[in-house]
Amino acid sequence: MARRLRFTGTDSKNGSCPALHEDTGSGEIIVQGTPLTDPDALAQLQHFGPGDAAVVVPRELLVNHAPKEMQRVRKVISLEEFGQLFRTFEYTAWHLETRGGYASDREDLGFDEFLRTGEAPMDLDSDWCTNIRRQTDNGKCVGRVRVVDDPPTDGQRFLLSYARTNAATGEDVRNVWRKDAVRAHLGDEDFWVFDSRLVVVLHFDDQDVLGDLEVITEPAAVLGYCQIRDAAVHLSVPYDEFAAQLRQH
Repeated sequence: MARRLRFTGTDSKNGSCPALHEDTGSGEIIVQGTPLTDPDALAQLQHFGPGDAAVVVPRELLVNHAPKEMQRVRKVISLEEFGQLFRTFEYTAWHLETRGGYASDREDLGFDEFLRTGEAPMDLDSDWCTNIRRQTDNGKCVGRVRVVDDPPTDGQRFLLSYARTNAATGEDVRNVWRKDAVRAHLGDEDFWVFDSRLVVVLHFDDQDVLGDLEVITEPAAVLGYCQIRDAAVHLSVPYDEFAAQLRQH
């Protein structure tokens, strides 16, 4: 079976090697760097087999980006615990939305209204909107980048229309085309980052139904998600500009 790799990090300033990736299935770490080819140096390596390869990487790469845990133990939280994070975060909460749609959206009455009218209803008095508006009014930053297919799915068009509601609560709502997200190696994980120290990965099944909520606090792993966040924000455009692009597309 083909490996599924997740970018872990790099200290490179120009986008080249060295870098680390993790095999999300086996947990193995893939080290990317400059090949060691000097015969005298290779002769000093112990247990170096004929099919082996050696690469040279800075110590800082491993210190900053290599996993600090010998064995990663999945920690799953409840929906109630997840909801509490949106009330207790101190500075920032940010979401990367990567799916073509969400079952929870399709079950919402507002989705049917959108299919009829082309516009999602606004409900600024919902518990979600009330809390997010309270957080942003207190100076906290909430944002998200939504990855959009070409052409967009009904679910993505619904969320693009619903972005008016997100923005009205003080969120920074942005969009990026999937081809650009793929080119930038943003990956396909759907996740929230809280205060750049805690990540919650949202796991979905093939019907877009939310399964479990996995918490990640290991510093090197969190840093990798923060780097994805920074790249996504850089590549994306505000939702209203994106909607205008879409009308001309």
